[in-house]
Amino acid sequence: MSIIIRRTAPILRLKSCYSDLCSTRILHSRSVGRRNGAPTGLYGFEHLKTAKGFQRFVDDAIERSAELVNFISGKPSSAEVIRAMDEISDTVCCVVDSAELCRQTHPEREFVEEANQASMRINEYLHYLNTNHTLYDAVKKAEQDSHLLSKEAHRAANHLRIDFEKGGIHLCPQKLDRVNQLNIDIFHLGREFSQNIITDPGHVDIFPVSRIPKHIHHLLKPIYRITSGTSNESLRSWDNRKEKGFRIATEPRNLHSILQWTSDDESSKLHCAFFFLPSFFSLFFQVRKMAYVKGNAVPHANHEVLDKLIAARHELSQIMGCRSYFDFMVKPNMASSPDVVMSFLLEMSKMIKPKADEVLYFFSSIFVRSLRQFRTSRGKKSGQRCVDLEPWDEAYYTAMMRSSAYNLDSSVVASYFALPQCIEGLKMLVESLFGATFHSVPLSPGESWHPDVLKMSLHHPEEGDMGYLYLDLYSRAGKYPGCANFAIKGGRWISESEYQLPVVALVCNFAGSHNSSTARLNHGEVETLFHEFGHALHSLLSRTDYQHFSGTRVALDFAEMPSNLFEYYAWDYRVLRRFAKHYSTGEVIPEKLVESLQGARDMFAATELQLQISYALVDQTLLEQPHPPRDTSSIVADMKRQYTSWKHVKGTHWNYDFDVLGQATTSENILVELPESSSLITTPEQYSLSIASFDLESDIGSFIP
Repeated sequence: MSIIIRRTAPILRLKSCYSDLCSTRILHSRSVGRRNGAPTGLYGFEHLKTAKGFQRFVDDAIERSAELVNFISGKPSSAEVIRAMDEISDTVCCVVDSAELCRQTHPEREFVEEANQASMRINEYLHYLNTNHTLYDAVKKAEQDSHLLSKEAHRAANHLRIDFEKGGIHLCPQKLDRVNQLNIDIFHLGREFSQNIITDPGHVDIFPVSRIPKHIHHLLKPIYRITSGTSNESLRSWDNRKEKGFRIATEPRNLHSILQWTSDDESSKLHCAFFFLPSFFSLFFQVRKMAYVKGNAVPHANHEVLDKLIAARHELSQIMGCRSYFDFMVKPNMASSPDVVMSFLLEMSKMIKPKADEVLYFFSSIFVRSLRQFRTSRGKKSGQRCVDLEPWDEAYYTAMMRSSAYNLDSSVVASYFALPQCIEGLKMLVESLFGATFHSVPLSPGESWHPDVLKMSLHHPEEGDMGYLYLDLYSRAGKYPGCANFAIKGGRWISESEYQLPVVALVCNFAGSHNSSTARLNHGEVETLFHEFGHALHSLLSRTDYQHFSGTRVALDFAEMPSNLFEYYAWDYRVLRRFAKHYSTGEVIPEKLVESLQGARDMFAATELQLQISYALVDQTLLEQPHPPRDTSSIVADMKRQYTSWKHVKGTHWNYDFDVLGQATTSENILVELPESSSLITTPEQYSLSIASFDLESDIGSFIP
């Protein structure tokens, strides 16, 4: 699920989405759309031909902004004030957001470091703008002159005035200085929190390699250890041999793959259950448990960072006259108050809890029934102690039950979703819906940040060129680990005859490379691709007078709506049959297979919805913490017990790597996604079908010695 993140600069608010989503802006540059192949810099900026160019990039942005501040101080018309303010925003955000995209995706260390420095410098300059009374007074006057402004210009004046005041410009000098320092602290702490997640994902070492399914070996790092064993020639002599294993970095993608596909801890469960071995013995076997615990217990450094972040946010909200940081952040949005958000989430949680419990009951019934069948087949007595399902079992058994109930094979499904065909399908869909077409555009020398990057333009027969889209779809070391849409430039009118076209980058982490003919997606990845493409289209199809409102720069709790709606096309057979064809035979995906995917999706809709609600509740609760805050790990543990059907695992602290907590956001924007079916839970008959068709022995018996 995607998250919209709004950064903390109070004035000229940077509304961004990275993902899950970073919406970034970039200074108007005709070179972005150039087609003559002349050398340029990163993203089409002449300054960014080298990493050191970021320094000049910042200098020019500050110089141009100063010119615009001087222009506004001359008291031009209200319409000119708003236009100049929007250009300041566009100019400054250009540096902030292109630096963010570079930090997250560029493979060269020098570019990343210079982008970091540029980001720090321009954010310091933002604090100068936030406290500029000349700009604030000009914006207030423009808002009062509503009869002289267009509807959009008046709305821009209103938003800018609110953003100034959220920065504390109306406070006394002493309080304003403290607000500025707190905003700087919150910015640095948020960045440290996110960076810790990237640099310290945690890891577990697994030996031998046979314990990991072959189809995910490419995701993991091979390691070796020296082991001793008996020689064939003599039991008295020993030789050393090298054994291969894997080091599993427990970042989200790897962790999900391990939890979903690794089955060898079923051996330990059954051994411990059948032979009364102590529970600690099972740790030797349980890959899933090891990965789950480690992946939800790091980075430890974020314990202190989160406490400092909560304290700084709370102090800021108190100075600003708000009850909590949650109250401070939610006011400009559609929900308008914390009470509205919490009452909605609690009502949803109450409604879904019985249904989620019912799912877990059937879930456990399948597991217990299968264990009993297995024991009987092995001549074991039925009175032996039972083994409970654990949170690290959920992904594995839900995948197995879906596959068993609907006869789904992930490799068969993926064979219909070659990545190039998925891109063609999105192109066809856009043309069908909007009459606009995507065309491949050659990248100028220096414009790209990696050989895998592709570029497309969007053209409409009546509107003309609509904007540009970069595609950076394949996984690589050091890259932002998720999938996100980076809006590199927002649309705006530069003059009566010239419109600044939006430019966006769609960043994913699919296996393979653009030169590979074997890049195929599972259906979850197809859905994610459609979601992020929905964000991209939101930006590309947007036509606003001011970049302040371009694309995803809408109310925070609405920004996910277009992209979530676009996901539904990934489930509609009428759409899929147009592009989902077998990579080797060309066969169109069978309608029955799509129906099976839909049925499998809805099997656990209740528990999946419950999880999203619990995430939002945790986020809101931590945003309301006073100073000093209660231990955040205890809060998370208590809330998991209260608002989910799964137990909390001792030693886990997933608040340490819940990236949203490090962002200046509120989770009323975590859009609750209802399944297409009218029921949030499938019928008991469907679960009975699953129980009848699910056979633990046949599915995992090969792992039992």
